[in-house]
Amino acid sequence: MSNPSEYLASLYALSGKVAVVIGGTGELCGAMAEGLAGAGAEVVLVGRNEEKAKPRLERIRAAGGRGYFVSAEASEKAALHQLLETVLKRSGKVDIVVNGAGINSATPFFDIAEDEFDRIVKVNLKGVFLGCQIFGRYLVERGEGGSIINLGSMSGIVPLSRVFTYSATKAAVHNLSKNLAREWAPKGVRVNTLVPGFFPAEQNRKILSPERVASIIGHTPMKRFGEARELVGATLVMASENAGGFLTGAEIVVDGGYHAMTI
Repeated sequence: MSNPSEYLASLYALSGKVAVVIGGTGELCGAMAEGLAGAGAEVVLVGRNEEKAKPRLERIRAAGGRGYFVSAEASEKAALHQLLETVLKRSGKVDIVVNGAGINSATPFFDIAEDEFDRIVKVNLKGVFLGCQIFGRYLVERGEGGSIINLGSMSGIVPLSRVFTYSATKAAVHNLSKNLAREWAPKGVRVNTLVPGFFPAEQNRKILSPERVASIIGHTPMKRFGEARELVGATLVMASENAGGFLTGAEIVVDGGYHAMTI
Protein backbone atom coordinates (compact mmCIF):
# COMPACT_ATOMS: atom_id res chain seq x y z
CA MET A 1 0.00 0.00 0.00
CA SER A 2 1.20 3.52 -0.72
CA ASN A 3 1.51 6.19 1.92
CA PRO A 4 -1.85 6.29 3.80
CA SER A 5 -2.30 10.02 3.32
CA GLU A 6 -1.65 9.68 -0.40
CA TYR A 7 -4.11 6.79 -0.59
CA LEU A 8 -6.84 8.80 1.13
CA ALA A 9 -6.16 11.79 -1.09
CA SER A 10 -6.48 9.65 -4.21
CA LEU A 11 -9.63 8.00 -2.90
CA TYR A 12 -11.56 11.26 -2.87
CA ALA A 13 -9.60 13.17 -5.51
CA LEU A 14 -11.74 14.98 -8.06
CA SER A 15 -8.97 16.72 -9.98
CA GLY A 16 -9.97 17.28 -13.58
CA LYS A 17 -13.68 16.82 -12.81
CA VAL A 18 -16.40 19.40 -13.40
CA ALA A 19 -19.28 19.57 -10.92
CA VAL A 20 -22.52 21.45 -11.61
CA VAL A 21 -24.25 22.29 -8.33
CA ILE A 22 -27.84 23.37 -8.95
CA GLY A 23 -28.92 25.22 -5.83
CA GLY A 24 -25.28 26.01 -5.12
CA THR A 25 -26.07 29.52 -3.89
CA GLY A 26 -27.90 28.03 -0.90
CA GLU A 27 -26.32 27.10 2.43
CA LEU A 28 -26.28 23.31 2.16
CA CYS A 29 -25.47 22.92 -1.53
CA GLY A 30 -23.00 25.78 -1.24
CA ALA A 31 -21.09 23.85 1.42
CA MET A 32 -21.22 20.75 -0.77
CA ALA A 33 -19.83 22.77 -3.69
CA GLU A 34 -17.03 24.06 -1.49
CA GLY A 35 -16.17 20.48 -0.54
CA LEU A 36 -16.15 19.36 -4.17
CA ALA A 37 -13.83 22.25 -5.04
CA GLY A 38 -11.56 21.34 -2.14
CA ALA A 39 -11.23 17.85 -3.60
CA GLY A 40 -10.09 19.33 -6.90
CA ALA A 41 -13.25 19.71 -8.99
CA GLU A 42 -14.10 22.84 -10.91
CA VAL A 43 -17.51 23.79 -9.53
CA VAL A 44 -20.35 25.65 -11.19
CA LEU A 45 -22.68 27.33 -8.71
CA VAL A 46 -26.15 27.54 -10.23
CA GLY A 47 -28.86 29.76 -8.83
CA ARG A 48 -30.89 32.90 -9.40
CA ASN A 49 -28.81 35.41 -7.46
CA GLU A 50 -25.16 36.00 -8.32
CA GLU A 51 -24.64 38.10 -5.19
CA LYS A 52 -25.35 35.06 -3.03
CA ALA A 53 -22.71 33.09 -4.93
CA LYS A 54 -19.90 35.62 -4.53
CA PRO A 55 -18.88 34.89 -0.90
CA ARG A 56 -18.81 31.15 -1.60
CA LEU A 57 -16.74 31.60 -4.75
CA GLU A 58 -14.35 33.85 -2.86
CA ARG A 59 -13.79 31.14 -0.25
CA ILE A 60 -13.32 28.50 -2.94
CA ARG A 61 -10.75 30.60 -4.76
CA ALA A 62 -8.98 31.64 -1.56
CA ALA A 63 -8.47 27.95 -0.82
CA GLY A 64 -6.97 27.38 -4.27
CA GLY A 65 -10.12 25.98 -5.88
CA ARG A 66 -11.86 26.87 -9.12
CA GLY A 67 -15.46 27.83 -9.69
CA TYR A 68 -17.90 30.21 -11.31
CA PHE A 69 -21.56 31.17 -11.23
CA VAL A 70 -24.23 30.58 -13.86
CA SER A 71 -27.74 31.95 -13.49
CA ALA A 72 -30.50 29.47 -14.26
CA GLU A 73 -34.05 28.61 -13.19
CA ALA A 74 -33.88 24.99 -12.02
CA SER A 75 -37.46 24.20 -13.01
CA GLU A 76 -37.28 25.52 -16.60
CA LYS A 77 -36.22 23.05 -19.28
CA ALA A 78 -34.86 25.66 -21.69
CA ALA A 79 -32.81 27.23 -18.89
CA LEU A 80 -31.21 23.89 -18.00
CA HIS A 81 -30.41 23.15 -21.64
CA GLN A 82 -28.73 26.55 -21.79
CA LEU A 83 -26.90 25.80 -18.55
CA LEU A 84 -25.47 22.58 -19.94
CA GLU A 85 -24.42 24.35 -23.14
CA THR A 86 -22.77 27.15 -21.15
CA VAL A 87 -20.79 24.75 -18.96
CA LEU A 88 -19.69 22.64 -21.92
CA LYS A 89 -18.42 25.73 -23.71
CA ARG A 90 -16.57 27.05 -20.68
CA SER A 91 -15.39 23.86 -18.97
CA GLY A 92 -15.56 21.29 -21.76
CA LYS A 93 -17.53 18.65 -19.88
CA VAL A 94 -19.67 17.74 -16.87
CA ASP A 95 -18.87 14.83 -14.55
CA ILE A 96 -20.88 15.47 -11.39
CA VAL A 97 -24.35 16.99 -11.02
CA VAL A 98 -25.99 18.02 -7.76
CA ASN A 99 -29.75 18.66 -7.97
CA GLY A 100 -30.36 20.64 -4.83
CA ALA A 101 -32.74 23.53 -5.48
CA GLY A 102 -35.67 23.43 -3.08
CA ILE A 103 -38.38 25.45 -1.33
CA ASN A 104 -40.61 24.74 1.65
CA SER A 105 -43.84 25.81 3.30
CA ALA A 106 -45.52 25.24 6.65
CA THR A 107 -49.13 25.79 5.57
CA PRO A 108 -51.81 23.68 7.33
CA PHE A 109 -53.03 20.97 4.97
CA PHE A 110 -56.57 22.30 4.44
CA ASP A 111 -55.17 25.76 3.70
CA ILE A 112 -52.68 24.74 1.02
CA ALA A 113 -53.58 26.66 -2.12
CA GLU A 114 -53.13 25.07 -5.52
CA ASP A 115 -50.63 27.70 -6.59
CA GLU A 116 -48.50 27.03 -3.50
CA PHE A 117 -48.67 23.27 -4.13
CA ASP A 118 -47.76 23.73 -7.80
CA ARG A 119 -44.87 26.06 -6.96
CA ILE A 120 -43.27 23.60 -4.52
CA VAL A 121 -43.77 20.64 -6.85
CA LYS A 122 -42.29 22.65 -9.73
CA VAL A 123 -39.07 23.47 -7.89
CA ASN A 124 -38.55 20.41 -5.70
CA LEU A 125 -39.67 17.63 -8.04
CA LYS A 126 -39.84 18.99 -11.57
CA GLY A 127 -36.46 20.68 -11.07
CA VAL A 128 -34.83 17.37 -10.12
CA PHE A 129 -36.65 15.56 -12.92
CA LEU A 130 -35.40 18.05 -15.51
CA GLY A 131 -31.89 18.15 -14.08
CA CYS A 132 -31.68 14.37 -14.29
CA GLN A 133 -33.22 14.27 -17.75
CA ILE A 134 -30.99 16.88 -19.32
CA PHE A 135 -27.69 16.19 -17.58
CA GLY A 136 -28.40 12.45 -17.34
CA ARG A 137 -28.86 12.22 -21.09
CA TYR A 138 -25.54 14.00 -21.58
CA LEU A 139 -23.74 11.62 -19.19
CA VAL A 140 -25.34 8.47 -20.62
CA GLU A 141 -24.64 9.46 -24.22
CA ARG A 142 -21.09 10.54 -23.40
CA GLY A 143 -20.38 7.00 -22.23
CA GLU A 144 -17.77 7.87 -19.61
CA GLY A 145 -19.83 7.46 -16.46
CA GLY A 146 -20.67 10.21 -14.02
CA SER A 147 -22.38 10.92 -10.72
CA ILE A 148 -25.73 12.54 -10.03
CA ILE A 149 -26.49 13.50 -6.45
CA ASN A 150 -30.09 14.41 -5.68
CA LEU A 151 -30.98 16.19 -2.47
CA GLY A 152 -33.59 14.24 -0.58
CA SER A 153 -34.85 14.86 2.92
CA MET A 154 -35.63 13.00 6.11
CA SER A 155 -39.23 14.05 5.40
CA GLY A 156 -39.04 11.98 2.21
CA ILE A 157 -38.47 8.87 4.35
CA VAL A 158 -40.61 9.66 7.39
CA PRO A 159 -43.28 12.34 6.74
CA LEU A 160 -42.88 15.34 9.01
CA SER A 161 -45.71 17.42 10.37
CA ARG A 162 -46.62 20.76 8.77
CA VAL A 163 -44.59 20.33 5.57
CA PHE A 164 -47.06 18.29 3.53
CA THR A 165 -46.15 19.30 -0.01
CA TYR A 166 -42.42 19.40 0.71
CA SER A 167 -42.53 15.87 2.16
CA ALA A 168 -44.46 14.56 -0.84
CA THR A 169 -42.00 16.07 -3.32
CA LYS A 170 -38.98 14.74 -1.47
CA ALA A 171 -40.46 11.24 -1.29
CA ALA A 172 -40.87 11.43 -5.06
CA VAL A 173 -37.23 12.51 -5.45
CA HIS A 174 -36.12 9.45 -3.47
CA ASN A 175 -38.18 7.18 -5.72
CA LEU A 176 -37.04 8.83 -8.94
CA SER A 177 -33.40 8.55 -7.91
CA LYS A 178 -33.67 4.80 -7.34
CA ASN A 179 -35.44 4.33 -10.65
CA LEU A 180 -32.73 6.20 -12.53
CA ALA A 181 -29.95 4.43 -10.64
CA ARG A 182 -31.31 1.11 -11.89
CA GLU A 183 -31.82 2.43 -15.40
CA TRP A 184 -28.38 3.96 -15.86
CA ALA A 185 -26.16 1.58 -13.90
CA PRO A 186 -25.19 -0.35 -17.06
CA LYS A 187 -23.97 2.95 -18.52
CA GLY A 188 -21.79 3.71 -15.52
CA VAL A 189 -23.86 6.72 -14.46
CA ARG A 190 -24.50 6.58 -10.73
CA VAL A 191 -27.51 8.24 -9.08
CA ASN A 192 -27.66 8.60 -5.32
CA THR A 193 -29.67 10.59 -2.79
CA LEU A 194 -28.12 12.64 -0.03
CA VAL A 195 -30.57 12.83 2.86
CA PRO A 196 -29.91 15.65 5.32
CA GLY A 197 -31.56 15.61 8.70
CA PHE A 198 -32.11 18.97 10.36
CA PHE A 199 -29.72 21.67 9.23
CA PRO A 200 -30.63 25.33 9.75
CA ALA A 201 -31.04 26.70 6.23
CA GLU A 202 -32.96 29.42 4.43
CA GLN A 203 -35.87 27.23 3.40
CA ASN A 204 -36.67 25.90 6.87
CA ARG A 205 -36.02 28.86 9.18
CA LYS A 206 -39.65 29.95 8.94
CA ILE A 207 -40.91 26.64 10.33
CA LEU A 208 -38.38 26.35 13.17
CA SER A 209 -40.37 27.74 16.08
CA PRO A 210 -38.87 27.28 19.59
CA GLU A 211 -41.30 24.42 20.23
CA ARG A 212 -40.37 22.68 16.98
CA VAL A 213 -36.66 23.11 17.66
CA ALA A 214 -37.09 21.51 21.09
CA SER A 215 -38.99 18.60 19.50
CA ILE A 216 -36.30 18.07 16.87
CA ILE A 217 -33.43 18.16 19.36
CA GLY A 218 -35.31 15.79 21.64
CA HIS A 219 -35.63 13.32 18.75
CA THR A 220 -31.98 13.63 17.65
CA PRO A 221 -29.54 11.43 19.62
CA MET A 222 -26.67 13.87 18.99
CA LYS A 223 -28.81 16.63 20.54
CA ARG A 224 -27.96 19.29 17.98
CA PHE A 225 -28.58 20.47 14.46
CA GLY A 226 -26.16 19.54 11.71
CA GLU A 227 -23.64 21.97 10.26
CA ALA A 228 -23.55 22.37 6.49
CA ARG A 229 -19.90 21.28 6.29
CA GLU A 230 -20.93 17.90 7.70
CA LEU A 231 -22.54 17.04 4.37
CA VAL A 232 -19.21 17.20 2.55
CA GLY A 233 -17.97 13.73 3.45
CA ALA A 234 -21.06 11.97 2.10
CA THR A 235 -20.96 14.22 -0.97
CA LEU A 236 -17.39 13.21 -1.80
CA VAL A 237 -18.16 9.50 -1.38
CA MET A 238 -21.01 9.78 -3.87
CA ALA A 239 -19.08 12.00 -6.28
CA SER A 240 -15.80 10.08 -6.42
CA GLU A 241 -15.39 7.10 -8.73
CA ASN A 242 -12.59 5.79 -6.52
CA ALA A 243 -14.54 6.02 -3.26
CA GLY A 244 -18.05 5.32 -4.55
CA GLY A 245 -17.70 3.56 -7.86
CA PHE A 246 -20.04 0.74 -6.80
CA LEU A 247 -22.46 3.05 -5.01
CA THR A 248 -25.73 3.76 -6.80
CA GLY A 249 -29.37 3.88 -5.78
CA ALA A 250 -28.26 4.63 -2.23
CA GLU A 251 -29.75 7.00 0.30
CA ILE A 252 -27.02 8.32 2.55
CA VAL A 253 -28.61 9.78 5.66
CA VAL A 254 -26.73 12.51 7.55
CA ASP A 255 -28.95 13.35 10.49
CA GLY A 256 -27.25 12.85 13.85
CA GLY A 257 -29.25 9.67 14.41
CA TYR A 258 -32.70 11.21 13.93
CA HIS A 259 -33.92 8.32 11.75
CA ALA A 260 -32.72 5.76 14.31
CA MET A 261 -34.78 7.25 17.15
CA THR A 262 -38.18 5.92 18.15
CA ILE A 263 -39.04 6.37 21.83
